[in-house]
Amino acid sequence: MIRHSWLVLVAACTAAAPERPAPQLPAAWTATHPATVASADTEMVVSASPYATRAGLAVLRAGGNAVDAAVTVAFTLAVTYPTAGNLGGGGFLVSRMGDSSHALDFREVAPGRASRDMYVGADGKVTEQSVTGALAAGVPGSVAGLWAAHQRLGSRPWAELVQPAIDLARNGFAADAAYLEDLEWDEKRLARFASTRAVYLPGGKRPAPGDTMRNPDLAATLERIAASGRDGFYRGQTAALIAAEMRRSNGLITEADLAAYEPVWREPVTFSYRGHRIVSMPPASSGGLTLGLIFGILEGIDLGAMGWHSPQAIQMLAGAERHAFARRNTLLGDPKFVSIPEASFLSPDTAAALRAALVAGDRREQVPADPVPGKHTTHFSIVDARGNAVALTTTLNGGYGSALTVGGAGFLLNNEMDDFTTQVGVVNAMGLRQGEANAIAPGKRMLSSMTPTIVLDSTGATVIVTGASGGARIITAVAQVLSDALDFQLPLGTSMTAPRFHAQDFPDSLLVEDGGYSDAQLAALAAAGHHPSRTAPWGYDFGWAQTIRRRAGGRGWEGVSEPRGNGLAAGR
Repeated sequence: MIRHSWLVLVAACTAAAPERPAPQLPAAWTATHPATVASADTEMVVSASPYATRAGLAVLRAGGNAVDAAVTVAFTLAVTYPTAGNLGGGGFLVSRMGDSSHALDFREVAPGRASRDMYVGADGKVTEQSVTGALAAGVPGSVAGLWAAHQRLGSRPWAELVQPAIDLARNGFAADAAYLEDLEWDEKRLARFASTRAVYLPGGKRPAPGDTMRNPDLAATLERIAASGRDGFYRGQTAALIAAEMRRSNGLITEADLAAYEPVWREPVTFSYRGHRIVSMPPASSGGLTLGLIFGILEGIDLGAMGWHSPQAIQMLAGAERHAFARRNTLLGDPKFVSIPEASFLSPDTAAALRAALVAGDRREQVPADPVPGKHTTHFSIVDARGNAVALTTTLNGGYGSALTVGGAGFLLNNEMDDFTTQVGVVNAMGLRQGEANAIAPGKRMLSSMTPTIVLDSTGATVIVTGASGGARIITAVAQVLSDALDFQLPLGTSMTAPRFHAQDFPDSLLVEDGGYSDAQLAALAAAGHHPSRTAPWGYDFGWAQTIRRRAGGRGWEGVSEPRGNGLAAGR
Protein backbone atom coordinates (compact mmCIF):
# COMPACT_ATOMS: atom_id res chain seq x y z
CA MET A 1 0.00 0.00 0.00
CA ILE A 2 2.83 2.41 0.83
CA ARG A 3 4.55 1.73 -2.49
CA HIS A 4 1.29 2.26 -4.41
CA SER A 5 0.55 5.51 -2.60
CA TRP A 6 3.98 6.94 -3.45
CA LEU A 7 3.53 5.93 -7.08
CA VAL A 8 0.14 7.63 -7.37
CA LEU A 9 1.42 10.76 -5.60
CA VAL A 10 4.47 11.17 -7.83
CA ALA A 11 2.50 10.48 -11.01
CA ALA A 12 -0.05 13.12 -10.06
CA CYS A 13 2.62 15.69 -9.21
CA THR A 14 4.45 15.03 -12.46
CA ALA A 15 1.35 15.30 -14.61
CA ALA A 16 -0.14 18.48 -13.16
CA ALA A 17 1.04 21.82 -11.84
CA PRO A 18 -1.29 22.79 -8.98
CA GLU A 19 -0.84 25.84 -6.83
CA ARG A 20 2.32 25.32 -4.78
CA PRO A 21 2.32 25.48 -0.98
CA ALA A 22 4.34 28.36 0.43
CA PRO A 23 7.52 27.19 2.24
CA GLN A 24 7.35 27.45 6.03
CA LEU A 25 10.22 27.13 8.48
CA PRO A 26 9.43 26.03 12.04
CA ALA A 27 8.91 29.23 14.05
CA ALA A 28 11.31 28.21 16.82
CA TRP A 29 13.98 27.33 14.24
CA THR A 30 13.70 30.66 12.47
CA ALA A 31 13.98 32.58 15.73
CA THR A 32 17.14 30.84 16.86
CA HIS A 33 18.90 30.32 13.51
CA PRO A 34 18.79 33.52 11.44
CA ALA A 35 20.88 33.93 8.32
CA THR A 36 22.68 37.18 7.55
CA VAL A 37 22.10 38.05 3.89
CA ALA A 38 24.67 40.39 2.35
CA SER A 39 23.71 42.36 -0.75
CA ALA A 40 26.06 43.78 -3.38
CA ASP A 41 25.72 45.51 -6.73
CA THR A 42 28.87 44.22 -8.42
CA GLU A 43 31.04 41.72 -6.48
CA MET A 44 30.85 39.35 -3.53
CA VAL A 45 33.05 37.05 -1.42
CA VAL A 46 31.66 34.43 0.97
CA SER A 47 33.92 32.29 3.16
CA ALA A 48 34.17 30.61 6.56
CA SER A 49 36.57 33.27 7.90
CA PRO A 50 35.83 37.01 8.12
CA TYR A 51 39.55 37.69 7.71
CA ALA A 52 39.62 35.72 4.44
CA THR A 53 36.45 37.32 3.10
CA ARG A 54 37.76 40.84 3.75
CA ALA A 55 41.13 40.02 2.19
CA GLY A 56 39.48 38.63 -0.94
CA LEU A 57 37.16 41.61 -1.25
CA ALA A 58 40.15 43.97 -1.02
CA VAL A 59 41.68 42.19 -4.02
CA LEU A 60 38.48 42.71 -6.02
CA ARG A 61 38.38 46.39 -5.05
CA ALA A 62 41.96 46.75 -6.28
CA GLY A 63 40.89 45.47 -9.71
CA GLY A 64 41.66 41.79 -9.31
CA ASN A 65 39.41 39.15 -10.81
CA ALA A 66 37.65 36.24 -9.12
CA VAL A 67 40.67 33.93 -9.43
CA ASP A 68 43.00 36.55 -7.94
CA ALA A 69 40.64 36.90 -4.99
CA ALA A 70 40.45 33.11 -4.66
CA VAL A 71 44.23 32.88 -4.28
CA THR A 72 44.18 35.44 -1.47
CA VAL A 73 41.19 33.88 0.29
CA ALA A 74 42.73 30.40 0.17
CA PHE A 75 46.07 31.48 1.61
CA THR A 76 44.36 33.59 4.28
CA LEU A 77 42.24 30.61 5.34
CA ALA A 78 45.47 28.66 5.90
CA VAL A 79 46.33 31.22 8.59
CA THR A 80 42.99 32.14 10.19
CA TYR A 81 40.93 28.94 9.68
CA PRO A 82 43.49 26.17 10.23
CA THR A 83 40.95 23.43 10.95
CA ALA A 84 40.41 23.25 7.17
CA GLY A 85 42.21 26.12 5.41
CA ASN A 86 45.63 24.87 4.42
CA LEU A 87 48.91 24.71 2.61
CA GLY A 88 49.28 21.01 3.40
CA GLY A 89 46.05 19.75 1.84
CA GLY A 90 44.28 19.95 -1.51
CA GLY A 91 41.01 20.69 -3.22
CA PHE A 92 39.06 21.55 -6.35
CA LEU A 93 38.19 24.74 -8.22
CA VAL A 94 35.32 25.37 -10.62
CA SER A 95 35.30 28.74 -12.39
CA ARG A 96 33.28 30.65 -14.94
CA MET A 97 35.51 33.23 -16.62
CA GLY A 98 33.76 35.08 -19.40
CA ASP A 99 31.97 32.43 -21.46
CA SER A 100 34.29 29.58 -20.42
CA SER A 101 33.99 27.09 -17.58
CA HIS A 102 37.03 25.49 -15.96
CA ALA A 103 37.67 22.69 -13.47
CA LEU A 104 41.00 22.31 -11.68
CA ASP A 105 41.86 19.21 -9.65
CA PHE A 106 44.53 19.84 -7.03
CA ARG A 107 43.64 16.83 -4.92
CA GLU A 108 46.41 15.21 -2.89
CA VAL A 109 48.02 12.01 -4.18
CA ALA A 110 49.35 8.92 -2.44
CA PRO A 111 53.12 9.01 -1.87
CA GLY A 112 55.34 6.85 -4.06
CA ARG A 113 55.96 4.40 -1.20
CA ALA A 114 52.24 3.95 -0.39
CA SER A 115 50.75 0.46 -0.68
CA ARG A 116 47.26 -0.98 -0.94
CA ASP A 117 46.99 -2.48 2.56
CA MET A 118 49.29 -0.10 4.41
CA TYR A 119 46.71 0.61 7.14
CA VAL A 120 45.69 -2.98 7.81
CA GLY A 121 47.22 -4.29 11.03
CA ALA A 122 48.41 -7.78 11.85
CA ASP A 123 44.96 -8.51 13.29
CA GLY A 124 43.33 -7.69 9.95
CA LYS A 125 41.76 -4.48 11.25
CA VAL A 126 42.34 -0.94 10.02
CA THR A 127 44.60 1.10 12.30
CA GLU A 128 44.25 4.78 13.20
CA GLN A 129 47.37 5.62 11.18
CA SER A 130 45.18 6.69 8.25
CA VAL A 131 43.70 9.43 10.45
CA THR A 132 46.38 10.81 12.79
CA GLY A 133 50.10 11.32 12.29
CA ALA A 134 52.57 11.48 9.42
CA LEU A 135 51.51 8.24 7.71
CA ALA A 136 48.02 9.69 7.10
CA ALA A 137 49.30 12.44 4.81
CA GLY A 138 49.05 12.46 1.04
CA VAL A 139 51.26 14.69 -1.11
CA PRO A 140 49.73 18.20 -0.77
CA GLY A 141 48.19 19.90 -3.80
CA SER A 142 46.93 23.28 -2.58
CA VAL A 143 49.88 25.51 -3.43
CA ALA A 144 50.34 23.94 -6.86
CA GLY A 145 46.62 24.31 -7.54
CA LEU A 146 46.49 27.98 -6.61
CA TRP A 147 49.62 28.63 -8.66
CA ALA A 148 48.15 26.85 -11.71
CA ALA A 149 44.86 28.74 -11.42
CA HIS A 150 46.69 32.06 -11.19
CA GLN A 151 49.03 31.28 -14.09
CA ARG A 152 46.14 30.52 -16.42
CA LEU A 153 43.35 32.80 -15.19
CA GLY A 154 44.74 35.38 -12.75
CA SER A 155 45.58 39.00 -13.47
CA ARG A 156 47.29 40.57 -10.42
CA PRO A 157 50.91 39.93 -9.35
CA TRP A 158 51.23 36.64 -7.45
CA ALA A 159 53.25 38.03 -4.53
CA GLU A 160 50.65 40.74 -3.99
CA LEU A 161 47.96 38.07 -3.57
CA VAL A 162 49.92 36.08 -0.97
CA GLN A 163 50.90 39.15 1.08
CA PRO A 164 47.70 39.44 3.18
CA ALA A 165 48.25 35.93 4.54
CA ILE A 166 51.90 36.70 5.28
CA ASP A 167 50.90 39.79 7.23
CA LEU A 168 48.33 37.90 9.31
CA ALA A 169 50.73 35.05 10.07
CA ARG A 170 53.59 37.37 11.04
CA ASN A 171 51.71 40.18 12.82
CA GLY A 172 48.94 38.04 14.23
CA PHE A 173 45.17 38.15 14.48
CA ALA A 174 42.75 37.96 17.40
CA ALA A 175 41.54 34.51 18.40
CA ASP A 176 37.75 34.67 18.22
CA ALA A 177 35.09 32.28 19.51
CA ALA A 178 35.09 30.21 16.31
CA TYR A 179 38.87 29.76 16.30
CA LEU A 180 38.85 28.67 19.93
CA GLU A 181 35.86 26.36 19.47
CA ASP A 182 37.70 24.53 16.70
CA LEU A 183 40.75 24.08 18.94
CA GLU A 184 38.62 22.71 21.74
CA TRP A 185 37.07 20.18 19.39
CA ASP A 186 40.42 18.65 18.39
CA GLU A 187 42.63 19.63 21.32
CA LYS A 188 43.53 16.09 22.36
CA ARG A 189 44.74 15.15 18.89
CA LEU A 190 46.66 18.38 18.43
CA ALA A 191 48.37 17.96 21.79
CA ARG A 192 50.00 14.72 20.65
CA PHE A 193 52.61 16.54 18.53
CA ALA A 194 55.14 19.03 19.88
CA SER A 195 55.30 20.98 16.62
CA THR A 196 51.52 21.41 16.67
CA ARG A 197 51.34 22.33 20.35
CA ALA A 198 53.88 25.08 19.76
CA VAL A 199 51.60 26.75 17.19
CA TYR A 200 48.07 26.08 18.43
CA LEU A 201 48.44 25.30 22.15
CA PRO A 202 51.26 27.59 23.29
CA GLY A 203 52.29 26.79 26.84
CA GLY A 204 50.25 23.58 26.59
CA LYS A 205 46.81 25.22 26.70
CA ARG A 206 44.25 26.84 24.45
CA PRO A 207 44.61 30.58 23.93
CA ALA A 208 42.13 32.92 25.61
CA PRO A 209 39.56 34.92 23.63
CA GLY A 210 41.22 37.92 22.01
CA ASP A 211 44.75 36.56 22.29
CA THR A 212 46.94 37.44 19.31
CA MET A 213 47.79 34.35 17.25
CA ARG A 214 51.12 34.54 15.41
CA ASN A 215 52.84 31.89 13.33
CA PRO A 216 56.27 33.15 12.19
CA ASP A 217 57.25 29.79 10.65
CA LEU A 218 54.12 29.87 8.49
CA ALA A 219 54.86 33.48 7.55
CA ALA A 220 58.32 32.45 6.36
CA THR A 221 56.85 29.56 4.34
CA LEU A 222 54.36 31.92 2.73
CA GLU A 223 57.16 34.36 1.90
CA ARG A 224 59.00 31.59 0.03
CA ILE A 225 55.79 30.84 -1.87
CA ALA A 226 55.27 34.54 -2.65
CA ALA A 227 58.82 34.83 -3.98
CA SER A 228 59.06 31.56 -5.94
CA GLY A 229 55.52 30.40 -6.68
CA ARG A 230 54.99 26.66 -6.55
CA ASP A 231 58.72 26.05 -6.28
CA GLY A 232 58.65 27.91 -2.97
CA PHE A 233 56.72 24.93 -1.60
CA TYR A 234 57.59 21.85 -3.68
CA ARG A 235 61.32 22.47 -3.87
CA GLY A 236 63.97 24.09 -1.73
CA GLN A 237 63.66 24.76 1.98
CA THR A 238 59.95 24.01 2.42
CA ALA A 239 60.22 20.68 0.62
CA ALA A 240 63.26 19.83 2.75
CA LEU A 241 61.33 20.63 5.94
CA ILE A 242 58.42 18.40 4.88
CA ALA A 243 60.76 15.53 4.03
CA ALA A 244 62.59 15.95 7.35
CA GLU A 245 59.27 15.81 9.22
CA MET A 246 58.41 12.61 7.35
CA ARG A 247 61.68 10.98 8.37
CA ARG A 248 61.28 12.14 11.94
CA SER A 249 57.64 11.02 12.23
CA ASN A 250 57.71 7.86 10.07
CA GLY A 251 55.79 9.32 7.14
CA LEU A 252 56.19 8.50 3.45
CA ILE A 253 56.32 11.78 1.50
CA THR A 254 59.72 12.46 -0.10
CA GLU A 255 61.20 15.47 -1.86
CA ALA A 256 60.81 13.52 -5.09
CA ASP A 257 57.08 13.11 -4.41
CA LEU A 258 56.75 16.85 -3.87
CA ALA A 259 58.71 17.81 -6.98
CA ALA A 260 56.60 15.44 -9.11
CA TYR A 261 53.20 16.71 -7.97
CA GLU A 262 50.99 18.29 -10.67
CA PRO A 263 47.42 19.61 -10.54
CA VAL A 264 45.16 18.61 -13.43
CA TRP A 265 42.83 20.74 -15.53
CA ARG A 266 39.73 18.70 -16.29
CA GLU A 267 36.53 19.05 -18.29
CA PRO A 268 33.79 20.17 -15.89
CA VAL A 269 30.75 18.00 -15.29
CA THR A 270 27.77 19.81 -16.82
CA PHE A 271 24.09 18.90 -16.86
CA SER A 272 20.70 20.56 -17.08
CA TYR A 273 18.10 20.92 -14.34
CA ARG A 274 14.88 22.92 -14.38
CA GLY A 275 16.05 25.02 -17.33
CA HIS A 276 19.46 25.82 -15.82
CA ARG A 277 22.94 24.56 -16.65
CA ILE A 278 24.88 23.23 -13.67
CA VAL A 279 28.69 23.17 -13.80
CA SER A 280 30.47 21.04 -11.20
CA MET A 281 33.59 19.00 -10.48
CA PRO A 282 34.52 15.69 -12.16
CA PRO A 283 36.57 12.85 -10.61
CA ALA A 284 38.74 12.57 -8.61
CA SER A 285 35.83 14.43 -7.00
CA SER A 286 32.63 12.42 -6.86
CA GLY A 287 30.64 15.61 -6.32
CA GLY A 288 29.64 16.58 -9.85
CA LEU A 289 28.63 13.13 -11.11
CA THR A 290 26.76 12.24 -7.92
CA LEU A 291 24.97 15.59 -7.99
CA GLY A 292 24.19 15.07 -11.68
CA LEU A 293 22.62 11.69 -10.99
CA ILE A 294 20.58 13.02 -8.06
CA PHE A 295 19.12 15.76 -10.24
CA GLY A 296 18.72 13.44 -13.21
CA ILE A 297 16.46 11.26 -11.05
CA LEU A 298 14.54 14.28 -9.76
CA GLU A 299 14.11 15.94 -13.17
CA GLY A 300 11.08 13.75 -13.83
CA ILE A 301 9.46 14.51 -10.45
CA ASP A 302 7.74 17.81 -9.66
CA LEU A 303 9.10 18.39 -6.17
CA GLY A 304 7.69 21.91 -6.09
CA ALA A 305 4.14 20.63 -6.32
CA MET A 306 4.72 18.35 -3.34
CA GLY A 307 5.59 21.27 -1.07
CA TRP A 308 8.91 22.26 0.41
CA HIS A 309 10.07 19.84 3.15
CA SER A 310 6.87 17.85 2.84
CA PRO A 311 7.41 14.18 3.68
CA GLN A 312 6.83 13.38 0.01
CA ALA A 313 9.49 15.82 -1.23
CA ILE A 314 12.01 14.69 1.40
CA GLN A 315 11.31 11.08 0.47
CA MET A 316 12.09 11.79 -3.18
CA LEU A 317 15.24 13.84 -2.62
CA ALA A 318 16.62 11.50 0.05
CA GLY A 319 15.86 8.48 -2.14
CA ALA A 320 17.64 10.04 -5.10
CA GLU A 321 20.65 10.75 -2.88
CA ARG A 322 20.70 7.14 -1.67
CA HIS A 323 20.62 5.70 -5.20
CA ALA A 324 23.33 8.12 -6.39
CA PHE A 325 25.62 7.31 -3.44
CA ALA A 326 25.31 3.58 -4.14
CA ARG A 327 26.85 4.14 -7.57
CA ARG A 328 29.32 6.73 -6.30
CA ASN A 329 30.79 4.39 -3.70
CA THR A 330 31.37 1.48 -6.06
CA LEU A 331 32.21 3.03 -9.44
CA LEU A 332 34.22 6.21 -8.88
CA GLY A 333 37.92 6.80 -8.28
CA ASP A 334 40.94 8.51 -9.83
CA PRO A 335 40.34 8.56 -13.63
CA LYS A 336 44.05 7.94 -14.21
CA PHE A 337 43.66 4.53 -12.53
CA VAL A 338 40.06 3.42 -13.17
CA SER A 339 37.56 3.82 -15.99
CA ILE A 340 34.86 6.32 -14.98
CA PRO A 341 31.36 5.66 -16.39
CA GLU A 342 30.59 9.37 -16.62
CA ALA A 343 28.00 8.95 -19.36
CA SER A 344 26.10 6.47 -17.21
CA PHE A 345 25.89 8.90 -14.28
CA LEU A 346 24.50 11.60 -16.57
CA SER A 347 22.35 9.31 -18.73
CA PRO A 348 18.59 9.97 -18.85
CA ASP A 349 18.09 6.20 -19.10
CA THR A 350 20.03 5.54 -15.88
CA ALA A 351 18.13 8.31 -14.13
CA ALA A 352 14.77 7.00 -15.40
CA ALA A 353 15.48 3.47 -14.17
CA LEU A 354 16.50 4.68 -10.72
CA ARG A 355 13.52 7.05 -10.62
CA ALA A 356 11.19 4.13 -11.31
CA ALA A 357 12.78 2.15 -8.48
CA LEU A 358 12.49 5.17 -6.18
CA VAL A 359 8.84 5.78 -7.02
CA ALA A 360 8.07 2.09 -6.54
CA GLY A 361 9.47 2.27 -3.01
CA ASP A 362 12.48 0.03 -3.64
CA ARG A 363 14.46 -0.07 -0.37
CA ARG A 364 17.00 -2.25 1.36
CA GLU A 365 17.20 -3.30 4.98
CA GLN A 366 17.69 -0.33 7.29
CA VAL A 367 21.04 0.10 9.03
CA PRO A 368 21.33 2.28 12.15
CA ALA A 369 22.75 5.72 11.51
CA ASP A 370 26.39 6.32 12.38
CA PRO A 371 26.87 10.09 12.15
CA VAL A 372 30.46 11.27 12.00
CA PRO A 373 30.58 14.75 13.56
CA GLY A 374 33.37 17.23 13.17
CA LYS A 375 34.36 20.08 10.89
CA HIS A 376 35.69 18.80 7.62
CA THR A 377 36.86 20.95 4.70
CA THR A 378 35.95 24.53 3.82
CA HIS A 379 34.41 26.18 0.78
CA PHE A 380 34.31 29.74 -0.52
CA SER A 381 32.42 31.44 -3.35
CA ILE A 382 33.40 34.58 -5.28
CA VAL A 383 31.95 36.74 -8.05
CA ASP A 384 33.75 39.77 -9.47
CA ALA A 385 32.57 42.96 -11.15
CA ARG A 386 32.85 41.38 -14.62
CA GLY A 387 30.54 38.51 -13.67
CA ASN A 388 33.37 35.97 -13.37
CA ALA A 389 32.85 33.37 -10.66
CA VAL A 390 34.91 30.90 -8.61
CA ALA A 391 33.69 28.06 -6.43
CA LEU A 392 36.62 26.54 -4.52
CA THR A 393 36.58 23.78 -1.93
CA THR A 394 39.75 22.93 -0.04
CA THR A 395 40.53 20.56 2.80
CA LEU A 396 42.87 18.77 5.15
CA ASN A 397 40.17 16.05 5.31
CA GLY A 398 39.34 15.79 9.02
CA GLY A 399 39.51 18.82 11.28
CA TYR A 400 43.19 19.86 11.42
CA GLY A 401 44.00 16.95 9.11
CA SER A 402 46.60 14.58 10.51
CA ALA A 403 47.10 16.97 13.49
CA LEU A 404 50.83 17.01 12.61
CA THR A 405 52.47 20.38 11.90
CA VAL A 406 55.61 20.41 9.76
CA GLY A 407 58.39 21.46 12.12
CA GLY A 408 59.92 24.78 11.09
CA ALA A 409 57.28 25.39 8.38
CA GLY A 410 54.24 26.14 10.55
CA PHE A 411 51.48 24.35 8.61
CA LEU A 412 49.44 21.21 9.19
CA LEU A 413 49.50 18.14 6.96
CA ASN A 414 46.36 16.46 5.68
CA ASN A 415 45.00 13.04 6.60
CA GLU A 416 43.58 12.43 3.13
CA MET A 417 44.88 8.87 2.92
CA ASP A 418 41.81 7.90 4.94
CA ASP A 419 39.65 8.92 1.96
CA PHE A 420 40.97 5.91 0.08
CA THR A 421 39.34 2.52 0.55
CA THR A 422 41.74 1.45 3.27
CA GLN A 423 39.95 -1.89 3.44
CA VAL A 424 36.97 -2.96 1.34
CA GLY A 425 33.82 -3.09 3.46
CA VAL A 426 35.22 -0.90 6.26
CA VAL A 427 33.67 2.50 6.94
CA ASN A 428 36.12 5.42 6.81
CA ALA A 429 36.22 8.51 9.03
CA MET A 430 33.59 10.19 6.81
CA GLY A 431 31.09 7.34 7.29
CA LEU A 432 31.55 6.00 3.75
CA ARG A 433 31.99 2.36 2.75
CA GLN A 434 33.77 2.42 -0.59
CA GLY A 435 35.02 -0.09 -3.16
CA GLU A 436 38.03 -1.34 -5.10
CA ALA A 437 37.95 1.59 -7.54
CA ASN A 438 39.24 3.76 -4.70
CA ALA A 439 41.93 1.40 -3.36
CA ILE A 440 45.34 2.88 -2.46
CA ALA A 441 48.05 3.01 -5.13
CA PRO A 442 51.20 5.16 -5.42
CA GLY A 443 50.52 8.44 -7.20
CA LYS A 444 46.76 7.96 -7.08
CA ARG A 445 44.23 10.61 -6.07
CA MET A 446 41.79 9.58 -3.37
CA LEU A 447 38.06 9.94 -4.10
CA SER A 448 36.45 13.10 -2.71
CA SER A 449 32.96 14.41 -1.98
CA MET A 450 33.87 18.06 -2.61
CA THR A 451 31.29 19.71 -4.86
CA PRO A 452 32.20 23.26 -5.95
CA THR A 453 29.33 24.23 -8.24
CA ILE A 454 28.21 27.10 -10.46
CA VAL A 455 24.69 27.40 -11.89
CA LEU A 456 24.09 29.21 -15.19
CA ASP A 457 20.86 30.51 -16.66
CA SER A 458 19.70 29.94 -20.25
CA THR A 459 21.98 32.76 -21.49
CA GLY A 460 25.09 31.32 -19.84
CA ALA A 461 25.18 33.94 -17.08
CA THR A 462 26.06 32.87 -13.54
CA VAL A 463 23.11 32.79 -11.14
CA ILE A 464 24.40 30.66 -8.21
CA VAL A 465 27.89 29.93 -6.85
CA THR A 466 28.01 27.40 -4.03
CA GLY A 467 29.74 24.50 -2.33
CA ALA A 468 30.07 23.13 1.18
CA SER A 469 32.17 21.43 3.82
CA GLY A 470 31.25 18.29 5.72
CA GLY A 471 32.61 15.08 4.18
CA ALA A 472 29.86 13.04 2.53
CA ARG A 473 27.35 15.68 3.65
CA ILE A 474 28.85 18.11 1.13
CA ILE A 475 26.98 16.58 -1.79
CA THR A 476 23.61 16.51 -0.06
CA ALA A 477 23.99 20.04 1.32
CA VAL A 478 24.72 21.38 -2.17
CA ALA A 479 21.81 19.38 -3.59
CA GLN A 480 19.44 20.87 -1.04
CA VAL A 481 20.65 24.46 -1.54
CA LEU A 482 20.15 24.09 -5.30
CA SER A 483 16.81 22.32 -5.00
CA ASP A 484 15.58 25.04 -2.66
CA ALA A 485 16.38 27.62 -5.34
CA LEU A 486 15.37 25.76 -8.50
CA ASP A 487 12.45 23.62 -7.29
CA PHE A 488 10.96 25.87 -4.63
CA GLN A 489 12.26 29.39 -5.39
CA LEU A 490 13.15 29.89 -1.71
CA PRO A 491 14.89 33.12 -0.74
CA LEU A 492 18.61 32.50 -0.17
CA GLY A 493 18.45 33.34 3.53
CA THR A 494 15.60 30.88 4.08
CA SER A 495 17.38 28.14 2.16
CA MET A 496 20.67 28.56 4.04
CA THR A 497 18.92 28.68 7.42
CA ALA A 498 16.63 25.74 6.73
CA PRO A 499 17.13 22.47 8.63
CA ARG A 500 18.96 19.90 6.54
CA PHE A 501 18.77 16.16 6.08
CA HIS A 502 21.22 13.62 4.70
CA ALA A 503 20.93 10.21 3.08
CA GLN A 504 23.67 8.02 1.61
CA ASP A 505 24.07 4.42 0.53
CA PHE A 506 25.54 3.18 3.81
CA PRO A 507 24.33 3.52 6.44
CA ASP A 508 20.94 3.42 4.70
CA SER A 509 19.17 5.85 6.99
CA LEU A 510 17.94 9.43 6.99
CA LEU A 511 19.70 11.92 9.25
CA VAL A 512 17.70 15.04 10.15
CA GLU A 513 18.57 18.07 12.25
CA ASP A 514 16.76 17.82 15.57
CA GLY A 515 14.26 20.62 16.05
CA GLY A 516 13.88 21.29 12.34
CA TYR A 517 11.11 18.80 11.58
CA SER A 518 7.71 18.23 13.15
CA ASP A 519 6.67 14.95 14.71
CA ALA A 520 4.12 14.59 11.91
CA GLN A 521 6.83 14.93 9.23
CA LEU A 522 9.04 12.37 10.93
CA ALA A 523 6.15 9.96 11.46
CA ALA A 524 5.28 10.14 7.77
CA LEU A 525 8.89 9.49 6.78
CA ALA A 526 9.08 6.56 9.19
CA ALA A 527 5.88 5.12 7.69
CA ALA A 528 7.54 5.31 4.27
CA GLY A 529 10.43 3.20 5.57
CA HIS A 530 13.05 5.84 6.28
CA HIS A 531 13.31 5.64 10.09
CA PRO A 532 14.75 9.15 10.42
CA SER A 533 17.49 9.67 12.99
CA ARG A 534 17.73 13.03 14.74
CA THR A 535 21.11 14.63 15.27
CA ALA A 536 22.07 17.49 17.55
CA PRO A 537 20.56 20.72 16.23
CA TRP A 538 22.89 23.15 14.50
CA GLY A 539 25.83 20.80 14.95
CA TYR A 540 28.58 19.58 12.63
CA ASP A 541 26.66 16.62 11.19
CA PHE A 542 25.56 18.46 8.02
CA GLY A 543 27.35 20.24 5.23
CA TRP A 544 28.18 23.90 5.80
CA ALA A 545 27.61 25.91 2.63
CA GLN A 546 28.89 29.26 1.36
CA THR A 547 26.57 30.61 -1.32
CA ILE A 548 26.15 33.56 -3.69
CA ARG A 549 22.99 34.04 -5.74
CA ARG A 550 22.00 36.65 -8.30
CA ARG A 551 19.37 39.02 -6.93
CA ALA A 552 15.81 38.87 -8.18
CA GLY A 553 15.58 40.87 -11.36
CA GLY A 554 19.08 39.85 -12.44
CA ARG A 555 21.03 42.82 -11.05
CA GLY A 556 23.56 42.41 -8.25
CA TRP A 557 24.14 39.60 -5.79
CA GLU A 558 23.10 38.17 -2.45
CA GLY A 559 25.50 36.15 -0.32
CA VAL A 560 25.12 34.03 2.81
CA SER A 561 27.90 32.44 4.82
CA GLU A 562 26.80 29.25 6.53
CA PRO A 563 24.58 30.31 9.47
CA ARG A 564 25.83 27.32 11.47
CA GLY A 565 29.34 28.78 11.32
CA ASN A 566 31.04 32.11 11.91
CA GLY A 567 32.06 33.18 8.42
CA LEU A 568 31.23 36.30 6.46
CA ALA A 569 29.55 37.29 3.20
CA ALA A 570 30.56 40.75 1.99
CA GLY A 571 30.53 42.72 -1.24
CA ARG A 572 30.03 46.10 -2.79
